[in-house]
Amino acid sequence: MAKPKAGRRTLDSYTVKHMNKSIRAGECVLMRPSDPSKSSYVARIDRIEADSRGANVKVHIRWYYRPEESIGGRRQFHGSKEVFLSDHYDVQSADTIEGKCTVHSFKSYTKLDAVGNEDFFCRFEYNSATGAFNPDRVAVYCKCEMPYNPDDLMVQCEGCSDWFHPTCIDMTVEEARRLDHFFCENCSAEGQTKLQNSHSSSRHSDTKVDTKRRRR
Repeated sequence: MAKPKAGRRTLDSYTVKHMNKSIRAGECVLMRPSDPSKSSYVARIDRIEADSRGANVKVHIRWYYRPEESIGGRRQFHGSKEVFLSDHYDVQSADTIEGKCTVHSFKSYTKLDAVGNEDFFCRFEYNSATGAFNPDRVAVYCKCEMPYNPDDLMVQCEGCSDWFHPTCIDMTVEEARRLDHFFCENCSAEGQTKLQNSHSSSRHSDTKVDTKRRRR
């Protein structure tokens, strides 16, 4: 990390007056875009710096990119609140901060009971020059072999434990929500036999099929 310029000093925290909230290094913030028709930019604060009088406050940030801002663009498996931690560093006036936000890990995000406007998640780092992602691959699910999009409902096979999109198994979302049990094509014969041999008090009869979706 670069050292502050002569006559400038690093601040532990700074209160952004127009929103009356304190910011610190390591926190994530929403930055005002130059085009008011665009959504706020998401950034992580690396350092806060001011002049010798404590004025002219600047934030050293690392930008998060939204999928549509990446070279490959938005894809089907990208969540609506997904951002990528980029290698794009910048220095901005603290006055351009519009609010604070939280960028969760992917695992933490999927466990949220409710997702607010200030909640985002990140599962990739992004190289803005090459368009490369780290990691360059993640687990895939369903017949379509796509990574998990936490916005989409999925149903889990009781046989192989894989997850499936309703549309990929010729089912509507409403039908998927009404399921008591689900076995994929590969497990259906074995699964039906298990169900026929089970008692009404068994695990299969008492437990509704699991669904994988973002909680609201």
